Amino acid sequence: MSFDPFHPDGPRWFAIPAHRPFLDDLAAGVLAWLGDAPPEALSDATILLPNRRAARAFTSALTRLSGDRPVLLPQVRPLGDLEEDEPPFSPGDLGLDLPPAIAPLTRRFEMARMIVEDFEPGMRPLRALEMADALGGFLDSCQLEEIEDPGRVVDLVEGDLAIHWQESARFLGLAVEAWPRRLAAMGLVDPAWRRASLLRLLATRWSENPPKGPVIAAGSTGSAPAAADVLAAVARAPQGCVVLPGLDRDLADSVWALLKDEEQHPQNALWRLLHRHEVSREAVRPWHQPPTTAEDQARGLARQRLLNEALRPARATSDWRKEIARIREIAAPLTSVDPIALGLVGLSVVSLGAEEDAAATLALMMRETLETPGKTCALVTPDLALGRRVAARLERWGITADSSSGTPLSRMPAGGFLDLAARWIADPLNPQTLLALIKSPLTYFDLDGANTAEAVATLEEHALRGPAPRTSGDLLKRLDKAGEPRRGGKPLPEWRAARLAGARALAERLEALSEAAQAPFVDGHAPLDEAARTLTRLVEALAGQDVWAGPDGEAAAALMSGLIAGGASLGGITRRDFADLVHNLLTEETVRTGGATHPRLRILGAIEARLVRADRMILAGLEEGVWPNAAPVDPFLSRPMRGVLGLPPPERRLGQTAQDFVQAACGEEAILVHSERRGGQPAVRSRWLWRLEMLTRGANTEATRVDLNRPVEMTELARSLDAPPPGPPRYARRPAPRPPVGRRPRSLYVTRIERWVRDPYALYAQWVLGLEPMERPGASTQALERGNAIHKAVERLTLAFPRDLPPDHAEQLEAAMIAELTERGFDDAAMAREAPLARNAAVWLTGIEAQRRARGVDLMVEQQGQLTIETPGGPFTLKAYADRIERGADGGAVLDFKTGQTPKRKEVLAGFAPQLTLTAAILAAGGFPEAGPIMANELTYLKVVGRRVPGEVVTVSDPTKAAPDPATAAEMAELALEGLRSRIAQFDNEETPYVSWVAPQFMGSFGGNYDHLARVWEWHVIGEGEAET
Repeated sequence: MSFDPFHPDGPRWFAIPAHRPFLDDLAAGVLAWLGDAPPEALSDATILLPNRRAARAFTSALTRLSGDRPVLLPQVRPLGDLEEDEPPFSPGDLGLDLPPAIAPLTRRFEMARMIVEDFEPGMRPLRALEMADALGGFLDSCQLEEIEDPGRVVDLVEGDLAIHWQESARFLGLAVEAWPRRLAAMGLVDPAWRRASLLRLLATRWSENPPKGPVIAAGSTGSAPAAADVLAAVARAPQGCVVLPGLDRDLADSVWALLKDEEQHPQNALWRLLHRHEVSREAVRPWHQPPTTAEDQARGLARQRLLNEALRPARATSDWRKEIARIREIAAPLTSVDPIALGLVGLSVVSLGAEEDAAATLALMMRETLETPGKTCALVTPDLALGRRVAARLERWGITADSSSGTPLSRMPAGGFLDLAARWIADPLNPQTLLALIKSPLTYFDLDGANTAEAVATLEEHALRGPAPRTSGDLLKRLDKAGEPRRGGKPLPEWRAARLAGARALAERLEALSEAAQAPFVDGHAPLDEAARTLTRLVEALAGQDVWAGPDGEAAAALMSGLIAGGASLGGITRRDFADLVHNLLTEETVRTGGATHPRLRILGAIEARLVRADRMILAGLEEGVWPNAAPVDPFLSRPMRGVLGLPPPERRLGQTAQDFVQAACGEEAILVHSERRGGQPAVRSRWLWRLEMLTRGANTEATRVDLNRPVEMTELARSLDAPPPGPPRYARRPAPRPPVGRRPRSLYVTRIERWVRDPYALYAQWVLGLEPMERPGASTQALERGNAIHKAVERLTLAFPRDLPPDHAEQLEAAMIAELTERGFDDAAMAREAPLARNAAVWLTGIEAQRRARGVDLMVEQQGQLTIETPGGPFTLKAYADRIERGADGGAVLDFKTGQTPKRKEVLAGFAPQLTLTAAILAAGGFPEAGPIMANELTYLKVVGRRVPGEVVTVSDPTKAAPDPATAAEMAELALEGLRSRIAQFDNEETPYVSWVAPQFMGSFGGNYDHLARVWEWHVIGEGEAET
C-alpha cells in the first residue's frame, strides 16, 4: 500500500488544506490505502462525515474515482445525525434505550403550553410560541455544550444586573426544571440532548473499547464537546484517524497563539479542537494528495496563504507589510512569480447593483459554466431569497439547479392554499381573500350542473366588486339585486338568469362553509387544536384530498397534524392570530421537491457547501449582516452571563462561517460577489472582502503590481439580455381610433361632455366600445356615497321646506345626512368620523340656505332637462341633471353641490369644465320644463366638506384675478354651446380620432378608468413628436 493512514501507532491527525477538494482527496486517500486489496476490503470501514450532503458527495466521489474497479462501499454516516440502530452502533449495542426525540413542532407547542400554564396564564399563543423558540434555543445550546447544571442560571442574578436580565435568569431557572419533568411524563427527550448523548456514548464506548475495523472521521471541527471527544477516540483507535478540513499549517506561530481569544477567526474552531486534546499543530500530518502539477500546487497554496493572511486577527494586522515582505522573501528562491499575485490567479471580485441585478448576473455566470463540457459550478450564499431569485432566472434557459434550501411551503400550492383558507377564516368578508380562494386551481365546487367558472365570475362581478360586504348575507342580497327586472319590467335574458342562479348556489355554499369555519370562534377565541381541525375541514371541503398530494401536500398534512396534536390545551386564539400563526409556520417550513435537476449546477447555503467543491465557486451575499451574519442576540442572557454559565460567545458562530468562506474561496476559480444595495438601502461589503482588498492594496507596489481582478463582462452581458434592442426606442403609439360616424354618440349628458373635452379616448371606450369600468374588490366608495348622501339629504329638506326654513333646519338636515349615510352602508367606525362632519356641514348649509332664500327665489331641485342641437351630421341631444335651479326676477342661478374639488373660472372659460355653462344653455333654451326659458345670471358650486372650513361658495360666473374676462353667465353659456357645436361638427368627420389625454394638465380624475387600455404610461412620458406615427 502506498498510503497507510493507520500507521504509525498513536493518535493520528491529518489535514487536507483548504485549497484542495476535500472530499475528492479524502476518497483518493481511501482508495490509495485500499491498494490492490479485494473489493470487499473497504466494506468493513466506517467513514464519519459532518452531514448527509457531505456523506452523499463522498460516496459519489469514491465511485467516480474508483473508475472501472469494483468496490464495495464503506459505511458512510453523518456524525451530526447518528442513529443507535445504524453503524457505528449495532442493534442493542451498549443496551441503548434512549427515549425517542420529541418532534420539533410538538416540542415547540409543548413548550408554549408549559409557559402559559406554569408561568404566564393568559399569554397570547403567538407570544408563547416566540418565548418557546427562545427557550428551545437556550436548552439546545446547553445540551450541545453539555452544561451539567443549567439551573444555576438563577445564581447569576446577583449584583447590579439590569431588571430584564434578572427576570430572564429567574424564568430560565424555573423552565429548565419544569421542562425535563414534562418531557419525562411524555416519555420523550430533546433532539439536541439525544444527539449529544449518542455522541457521548460513542466517545465513551470507543475510548474503552476501540472499534476493530477501520474508522475515519473527516471534515468535522468538533464544535460540540461530545463530537470533539468522538474525534479524539477515533484518532486513538488502532485503525482510526481524523482528517481535518483546512488547517493552516503555514500560519505564523505568533498568530496561532492569539487564536484562543479570536472567536471570529476561521482557524479558531480547529485551534480549540487541537487544544482540547493537547495536539500540536506540528503533529497534524498532511493527508494523501493525488498527483498534481507544481504550478497548481503553488497556486493553491498561495491562495490559501493569501486568504488566511487577509483574515488574520486584528491584533496581528499592524505588521501586514512586514508579513507580505516575509512571504515574498520565502517564495523568492522557489519561484519568480510574486506569491500574492499568484494567490489572486483565478480569484475575482464582482460588484453588482441591487438584488435583481445580482440575480441576473449570477444566473448568467452559472449558465456560462455549461459552455465548457464537464465543468461544474456552485453558487454559495446564505441569502435564501437571492438563491431563489437565481433559480428563477435559470428557468429562462430551462435549467433547474440543485438547490439545498428548498422552497418555503407558503410559496407552494398546498401551503399557499392553507394560508388563503386561514386568512379567509380570519376575515370572511374580505373580497380579495375570498376571490383568491375560490379562483385557486385547487378549489372545486359541485354546483348541481352549473358552470363553476361562470358562477365564480358572476359572483365576482355582482357581489364582490365594490365595497366589502358587511355580512355574509350581503352576497345573496347583491345577487338578488342584480337579478331584478330591467327598467320597464323587461326580464333578464335566460343565460344571465342561469349564471346568477349558479352564482347564488356558490354564495350559499360559501356562506355555509363560512358559518362552519366561524363556529369555533363564537366567543372570539377557539382552542388552537380545534381551530386547526376547522381549517383542515375547510380545506378538504374546498379542495378534497388532492390538496395533500405531492411533496408540498405531504408537508402541509404533517404540519396540520402537528398543529392539531401540539396545539391541544395551549389556550384560546383569535381568528387573526390563528391566521398569522399558520402563515408563520408555512413560511418556516421548507420543501425539497427533487425532480430532474441539472447535475453540474448547485445552489447551496454556506453550511450545506462545507466540503463541497466545484470547478467554479461563486460566493454571493458578501455583505455585512448577510455573510457574515450579525452575531445572534441572546434574549435571555447577557454576554457575561453566558460566559459564567459555560455557553460559547455569539462570535464563535462567525468564526465557523469564516471558515466556510475560506474553504469555498480557495476554489481554483472563485468569484466573490457583493451587492451595492440591499432592500433599497446601501449595503456594506463583508469585512472579509474589505480585508482582502486592503491586503491586496498593501501588496501593490511600484516594483510589484498586484490587483484584484474585477470583471464586468458578465454584468454587462446580463443587463443586455433584458435591455431593449439597439437603436432609437420604439414607443407605443398614442391611440387614435376613428370609428364610423354612425357609431359615435349622438346624445350625452353635460358631465360626459367634460370627459369628451379632456379625454376623448375614454368616451370612445365607454360609449363606442361599451366598456364600463369595474370597481376593485373591496374598493371604498365612501367618497362617492358621501356626496350622494349630501345631495339626497339636501333634496329631501328642500322639497319638505320650499319656502321658509324651520328653526331646527340644521338639526333636521344633519339627521337626514346621518340617515342617508347609514342607508348607504357606512359602518360604526365610518359614522363616528362622518357625524361631526355632517353636523358642521348642516350648520353651514342652513346659513347658506337662509341667505339665498332671502332673495325671494323659486327653488327647483334635481331637474332633468335636454336640448336638441341641429348639426350637419344630424341632431345631437344634450342632457343635464341640475342639482338646483333658482329662478328670480332678474334671471336664474344654476347651482351644483360638490364634496370634492371644484373647477376654477379659468377652466370653465377654456371649455374644460362645461357642466354649469351647458346646463345654463339648456335652461336658456327652455330645456327644463318646470323652470321655463331663463337666462342664467349666476353659475355657482357649493363645496361641502364639513371640516374646520365647512364649505365654500365658488361662483365661476364672477371674474377673478386669474380669469379677469368680464363674460357674464349668459355669455359663458352661449360660448360653451358654440364650442359644443364646433366639437360635434369636428367629430362628425370620420377622420377625427378619439385621442387619449388631449389636455393632461386639466385631466384631474378624468380618464383614469381607461388609461391602461390607452397604454398611457407607455407613451405619455415622451416628448412632442417623438411617438411613432
